[in-house]
This record gives sequence, C-alpha cells and structure tokens, in this order.
Amino acid sequence: MASLKDLRNRIASVKATQKITKAMQMVAAAKLRRAQEAAEAARPYSERMGAVLANITAALGEGGDGPALMRGTGKDDTHLLVVCTADRGLCGGFNSQIARLAREHARKLIAEGKTVKIITVGKKGYDILRRDYSRQIIDRVELKEVKQISFVHADEVARKVIKLFEDGEFDVCTLFYSRFKSVISQVPTAQQLVPTVPPEGDAAAEPAGNAVYEYEPEAGEILDDLIPRNIAVQIFRALLENVAGEMGAKMTAMDNATRNAGEMIDKLSITYNRQRQAQITKELIEIISGAEAL
Repeated sequence: MASLKDLRNRIASVKATQKITKAMQMVAAAKLRRAQEAAEAARPYSERMGAVLANITAALGEGGDGPALMRGTGKDDTHLLVVCTADRGLCGGFNSQIARLAREHARKLIAEGKTVKIITVGKKGYDILRRDYSRQIIDRVELKEVKQISFVHADEVARKVIKLFEDGEFDVCTLFYSRFKSVISQVPTAQQLVPTVPPEGDAAAEPAGNAVYEYEPEAGEILDDLIPRNIAVQIFRALLENVAGEMGAKMTAMDNATRNAGEMIDKLSITYNRQRQAQITKELIEIISGAEAL
C-alpha cells in the first residue's frame, strides 16, 4: 500500500496535469472559432471551382482534347495517396481515423495488384503509416512551424503532385483528409484529384436559366490553367478542414482528460483520507494501550 507521502505526491502530480489539460482545452477553443470560419469560407469557393470545371468540361464535349490532368493517363496501375493529417497529437482519434482510411484504401489497391505511392502532409500521418508502408512513402511535408495555413503551403504540395504526374510517376491521385462537421464530429474523407472528377449534387447543378457561356480564350486553354489551380484549391481546403477538425478534436480530448483527472483526484483524496484516518486511529490505540499498561 502506498504511503501518505506517495499519495500526496500523486495527487499533486495529477492536479498539475489537470491544469495543463485545462489550459490546452481553452487554447483549442480559442483557435477553433477562427479555424472553423476559415474552413467554412473555403467550401463555397472549392465547390464552385468544381462546378466551373464541370461546365467547361461539358463545353468541350466528349471528343474534346482536355489537359492530361483532367483526362488522366487512361490507366490506373499506379496510385498516389496524399494523406493530410495534423503535425501534433493530443487530439483523440483525429489522426488515426484519417490514416486508417488511407491504410484501408492502400491495402485494397495492393490486393488488386496496383502500385501505391504515398505523400504525407503532417508529421502524425507519416509516423502512423511508416509502420506498414515505409517503402511506399515517397515524400513528406511537415507544417509544424507554420502558425497559420495559407494557400502557399497548399500550392507547394500541388506542385509536387503535378510534377510527379508530368514525370509519369502515377495514374490516379487521391486526397485524404478529415472534413469538419462539428466539435465532436470529423468525417474522414477521400477525394480524387487526378484525373479530375466532376462534382456531385448541388455543386454540379446547371447554370441558372440554362445559360450558355462562350469562353475566351478557348475552353482547353482555360483548363490548362484552371485544373492545376483547382488541385491547389482542393488541397488548401483539406488543410483548412484539418485544422478545424484538429482543434475540435483536441478541445474534446482535453475536456475528457480534465474530467478524468478530476475523478482521479477525488478517488486518490478518498484513499488518502481513509489511510490517514486509519493511521491516526492506530496511533491513538497504541497511546491508550501504553497508558493502560502503566
């Protein structure tokens, strides 16, 4: 049985941990609002970008000669997985859920005889995936020192993806991230980047009034510039969604940790008080027994 001193030290240690988790919860709550606003602001732009691409692609027609990034290579032998996670932990299962979705996708492709290559954006994704797919990881990007995600960081990743495609390193590229839904809910998502997939639902709706657009310059030339930009926009949206999801998951995880620490302190305090009372009772019995012996 632990001594009273050991119990006091343990209670003090748990209280110190509780202060840290409470502070981290408050910091995450402060950052969550800005991150959520940024993620929600990026959604309409990225969705509308997809709708514009769909309209221009429709203008080209089935026989149109679109860019290679839109058409693909005509094969699906080699797949590139761009896995976006956080650079820090202490956010519950946020990172592991994204990595699990990417791992399942990679496992399925390998079972079908496909070649898989992986680019990790975020330290935690690399740490998780390297255990099983260290040979498949061809590049890694860490944004640990970045205080605020900007389009420049997404564009850097997009340029790497486009360069690999131009070099014939892959046929299909899929982006993995976690879509922010609420503080307690983040949805792991897989989105195909190359070849370009037309959006579904409201984002792919026809223009109001069935309007017909004429493009200047030609639609093919517009796509040459628009598709690389769309890849960067989709990656940028994924990074913003991840930041909001990370803060929400961290806020929830630290709140649970703070509550667990409080429960542990209560249990340790009860144990300490009982043991202290037992020791006092024992000393009183010894004093009384000694007095009676005299």
